[in-house]
This record gives sequence, C-alpha cells and structure tokens, in this order.
Amino acid sequence: MQVRPISPDNLAELLADRISALPDARGRRLRVAVDGAPAARPGALADALVEPLRLRGHPTLRVSADGFLRPASIRLEYGHQDADAFHDLWLDDGALAREVLDPLEPGGSGRVLPSLRDPATDRSTRAPYTELPPGGVLLLDGALLLGRWLPLELTVHLALGPAALARRTPADQQWTLPAFARYEAETGPAATADVTVRVDDPRHPALVERP
Repeated sequence: MQVRPISPDNLAELLADRISALPDARGRRLRVAVDGAPAARPGALADALVEPLRLRGHPTLRVSADGFLRPASIRLEYGHQDADAFHDLWLDDGALAREVLDPLEPGGSGRVLPSLRDPATDRSTRAPYTELPPGGVLLLDGALLLGRWLPLELTVHLALGPAALARRTPADQQWTLPAFARYEAETGPAATADVTVRVDDPRHPALVERP
C-alpha cells in the first residue's frame, strides 16, 4: 500500500474521472458515497465533485445522510451521548435506501427524496421529490455509511487517524469518538471503500493506493 499526496483540486478531478469511467456511466444513474466523520468534512468533498462531473456531462444530485436520521425518540432512547446508539441507531438506512438509492437502480423511477427529517427540529423537511436523469450522479455524504449493504456504485472514505480525529472533533462531540473507533474495528472503512483518502491535514490530502 502506498500513500500519495494530492491537492484537493486534483483529488476532485481524479474522483470525477473515476466516476465517469464506471460501467455504463452515460446510460444509468450512479450512486456515489463520500463517507467520513464530520471532522473529515465529507460534505465538502461531495460538493467539490459537482462541477467536475457537470463538465463531464453528468448532472448531479447532492444528498446528506444527516437528512435521514431516525426520530429523536429512537436516536436518543439511551441518552443524548450514547456512542453505541450513534453507531447503530441514528441513521435510518432503510429510509435512505427506499427514498434515495433504490429509485436509482436500473429501471427505477429516478425520483429521489433529497431529505426526510430535519435533525435540528426533528420534523419532516417536506422536501419535494427530485428526478435524477439517466447519466446523473447521486453524491451522498455522511458518517458511518459503509458496511450497511447500501447499494452504491462507488464509495470514498475520508480517513483520520485517532489523534487527528480527536483534535478536530469539537468538544461537544467528543462523545462520538468511541463510535468511530468501533467503526474502524468492526467495519474497517479504509479497506472496505473503493477509494480511501487520508485527511489528517485537510489542506494536504493523501490518496491511499492499493497494490
């Protein structure tokens, strides 16, 4: 395994090329996930892919997994700072598959619900359905996405070492660190993802190249 430094702009271009080269990229809808702890800023990388993909002829749709969290009554059943509940219960992966990923299967409707619930208010966002045309790319960002059997054509994991993760996680979110340690131990996201990028220093990402 080798680790190659890469600029943020070149990383976005490389990933856009990788997505555009996926089988039947022009004829079907592609589902791409950028996975990482909030401190790794997976949403920023997903946003950075929008324009390079547009230039390659792919319309995009941005969806955040934070819009598909379970109701607070379930998320917080074991308290506001339970790391195991954060790992196991917070993401409504069934709703994410049903409303976002499954409609993008070959022969699917292409109609996607961009968000289901506002995590701050715990109320429905009432977002309208959006249709992604064939050749389009769904860009999903979020934490703890891998190992859930979500149907995805490409997965990108933004990896942080334990010290960098602790340093870059705000004080009021430090309670989530055991959940990410468990994710590393049980899921092994760096080995599970199609592409892994080390982002201990967000200004200087490094692409992990497997033999």
